[in-house]
Amino acid sequence: MNILYAVQGTGNGHISRAIQLYPFLRPYGNVDFFISGSNSDLKTDLPVVGRSKGISLFYKATGGLDYLKIIKSFSLSIFLDAYKLPVKKYDLVINDFDFVTSLACLFRNKKSVQFGHQASFQSNKTPRAKKNNFIGEFVLKHFVKSTHYLGLHFKSYDDAVFNPIIKQEIIDATPTDDGHISVYLPHYSIAYLEPFFLAASNYHFEVFSAEVTSIRNYKNIIYFPISNSGFTKSMIRSHAVITGGGFETPAEAMYMNKKVLSIPIAKHYEQLSNAVALSELGVKVILKIDHHFNAIFTDWMKYASPVKLELTHSTKDIVAQLIKQTQNC
Repeated sequence: MNILYAVQGTGNGHISRAIQLYPFLRPYGNVDFFISGSNSDLKTDLPVVGRSKGISLFYKATGGLDYLKIIKSFSLSIFLDAYKLPVKKYDLVINDFDFVTSLACLFRNKKSVQFGHQASFQSNKTPRAKKNNFIGEFVLKHFVKSTHYLGLHFKSYDDAVFNPIIKQEIIDATPTDDGHISVYLPHYSIAYLEPFFLAASNYHFEVFSAEVTSIRNYKNIIYFPISNSGFTKSMIRSHAVITGGGFETPAEAMYMNKKVLSIPIAKHYEQLSNAVALSELGVKVILKIDHHFNAIFTDWMKYASPVKLELTHSTKDIVAQLIKQTQNC
C-alpha cells in the first residue's frame, strides 16, 4: 500500500504526531509525507516528498493572532501546489488538517481520511468555546474537507473520536520532579514573558522559544531553543507545565500526571474550545497573561492538583482503526 500523510506545519504539534505515527504506519506499506505551512520549528527525518508554504498562523508578541501577517503570507501558489500534488497514485491519503492536500483531493476526486485533533470537531459532541464563533466553527468543519474522519481529543467524546497519541518516549519514561516549570508559549515573546517569570523568583522556569538558538541562563530562567526531544525531557523532569491551548502538550503533561496551566491564544477558536475541554477536566485555564498573573500562578502552584489522563486505545490500535478507513477509500 502507498500512503500519503499530509501534515499542517503551523506550530509543532502536527509534525510531532507524524513523527510518532510513522513507525506504526510503516508495516502497512510505503509512507510519504507532505508538509505545508511555514512556521514549524521542528526538524524531522521523515521521508518528505513535497512542501508548500500553505496557510500558516502567526502571533503577536502579547499572545494573540497576527491577522495582517497571516493575510500577507497567503499566496495563490498553493493552488498550483495542490494541482501538482499526485494524490491519485496513493492508495490512502491521510490528511492532518492540510488545506493544500484537501484541495488536491478535490481537484482529482480522490477520497481521503482527515485524521487528528481538528477532525474531532466534526462531532457536535466535542466541547466548544462558550462564545459563539461562526468563522472559527466554519474553519474547523470546512477548511479541510475529506470523505472520512477520525478525530483525537482529551476524551472519546464520540464514536470516531479517540484519545491522544502519546510519544513512546513519554510512555516509556518514569516521570520525576526536580521542581522546575516547563514553559512552551510560542504566542508570547520572551520580552513579554520574562518580567512575570522573574517576579516569581522562588520558582525555576525552563522556557522553550524559537527566539533562542542556544541554551542560556538568566537568573531563575533557562532558555532553550525549540526541540521536540528537549522539551519532552524537560516535561518528564518537571513539577508543572505552562503551555498554550493546544492539544499534544497538555495531553502529554496530563498523561505524566503533571500540573498544567493552559493559556490559549487570544481569539483562537480551536484553542479556546480546547480550554473549555481542559477546564471541564479540572485543568487550570487563564485567558491571558497580565498584572493578575503572578497571584494566579502562585495560587496554582500551591493548591492545584494534577489531572491524570488515561488512555483507552494505544497508538497501534488507533493506527489500525485509521487503516480500516482504506476499505471505504
